Amino acid sequence: MAFASFVSSMVFFLHRLAGPVVTLVYPLYASIKAIESESKEDDQQWLTYWIIYSSFTCLEMAVASLFAWIPMWNSIKLACAVWLVLPPFKGAHRVYDKIIRNHLLKQHSSLKRSFNESQRKFLDLLSPQARESLERHIEEHGTHALDNIIAAANKEVYRNPFSVDQ
Repeated sequence: MAFASFVSSMVFFLHRLAGPVVTLVYPLYASIKAIESESKEDDQQWLTYWIIYSSFTCLEMAVASLFAWIPMWNSIKLACAVWLVLPPFKGAHRVYDKIIRNHLLKQHSSLKRSFNESQRKFLDLLSPQARESLERHIEEHGTHALDNIIAAANKEVYRNPFSVDQ
C-alpha cells in the first residue's frame, strides 16, 4: 500500500513538473536558440508558439471555472502543449496557419477591399497603431478623408524633400 502511494505521489509530482517544463522552460530555451540561429523558420515556430500560448493563457484565465469542470483538464492541456512545442508536429505553426492567420486575413482583406490601390499602398506603410487610428478616422469621415490625408502627405514630401530620413 505504501509503495502504491509513493508511485502515485511521484506520478503526480512529475505531472506537476512537466507542465511548466513543457510550456515554459523548453520553449524559452528553444526561443533563445532560435534567435541566435540564422534560420527564420525556427523564429517563426517559437513566435507563433508564444502567440498561441499567451492567447490561450488569457482565455484560460478568463474562463477558468469552466475548464475546472473538464475531467483530466491538466492532462489534456499538457498533451496539447506537447503537440504545440515538439518540432516534428509543428503544432503551433499549424494552429496559427489554420485558425489565427485565416481569421486575421479575413478581417484585413475585408477592410482593404474598400480602398483603392493608392489608399492601400499608403495604409501598408503605416504602423498597426497608426493604421487603426486612421481607420477610425475614415469610419467617421469616409474614404475621401484618406485621399485628403494622402494628398497632404504628398504635398509635404514634395515641398521639403530633404525632411525624409535617408
